[in-house]
Amino acid sequence: MWFRDISLPPSPPHRTFKNFKSKTKRVTIIPGRYRLESRQLRYFVTVARERNFTRAAEKLHIAQPPLSRQIQALEEEFGVELFDRASRPLAMTEAGRLLFDQAVLVLERMDEMKSMLRRLREAELQRFRIGFVASTLYGYLPEVIRRYRVTRPNVDLTLLELTTIEQIAALKEGRIDVGFGRIRFDDPAVQQTLLRNERLSVALPLQHPLASRMDAIRLRELASDVLVVYPMAPRPSYADQVLGLYRAKEVKPALVREVRELQTALGLVAAEAGICLVPASVERLRRDNVVYRALDEPDAVTPVIMSTRKGDRSVEIGHVLRLVKEMYRKEGIAFGA
Repeated sequence: MWFRDISLPPSPPHRTFKNFKSKTKRVTIIPGRYRLESRQLRYFVTVARERNFTRAAEKLHIAQPPLSRQIQALEEEFGVELFDRASRPLAMTEAGRLLFDQAVLVLERMDEMKSMLRRLREAELQRFRIGFVASTLYGYLPEVIRRYRVTRPNVDLTLLELTTIEQIAALKEGRIDVGFGRIRFDDPAVQQTLLRNERLSVALPLQHPLASRMDAIRLRELASDVLVVYPMAPRPSYADQVLGLYRAKEVKPALVREVRELQTALGLVAAEAGICLVPASVERLRRDNVVYRALDEPDAVTPVIMSTRKGDRSVEIGHVLRLVKEMYRKEGIAFGA
């Protein structure tokens, strides 16, 4: 019978099956003279399990003709028929059943090896995690991140939007390696580095009486307006910086409206529901019915602060800091001022 053709003679030596032991199973390696591909074995196993070429093709996301050709090529490689194509549903021949048992073991072993190698690669892959407040994305942080990716292509970089307070907790818990925020925070486990002080602008509705002014605006000229501040929580936050500026200038807004985020604040400005003080870099965010004007207040600034774990001398943190300084020099920005 043709089935005997798949039984290999004991000689020459290179034709014998080599055996190896897994932890729980004895697996027979297919001889080297066969030009098998794992794809062919997967196709064969899928057809055997589905007992139908059409369903197997759908499950493999390929057309049926290529699948049939691969199975035929496998049969030609072994010199046996693997399926009884006259049966309904499709049935394996005795040779097919033998190959199926061995193919399942081989594919399982290959998946195990892939998993082990993937875990090894992930263990060796260096990770670096950056936390940031949303408003810093309108400044120079995106370019710093882009340059970091270019110069550190083998580092797995993760970006997390977090408030400054959330960044402090994330640093102490090891969930991020560096944070970019705007709030000074005294914590013995965290080191903060002032990168620069960014001036503030006022976002006005398009129809606001001061919207046509091109010169800087004094804070007291905004006393009759509803002031929109963000974020609502957690506190302290950028909202407290804005309210502190009003107190320092002894200006009391008509009403203070707190919202969760910058986009909401600008939406209310566009709707003529108030005004909002924003970092000047936010001016890059063009929004219908909103105009930005400079403030004529020397101390109307908000800091950009980099936070790290105290004593962390990570090479990656040092590299990010160098990138920031290089960019500031290029843009003519004084570092730490």
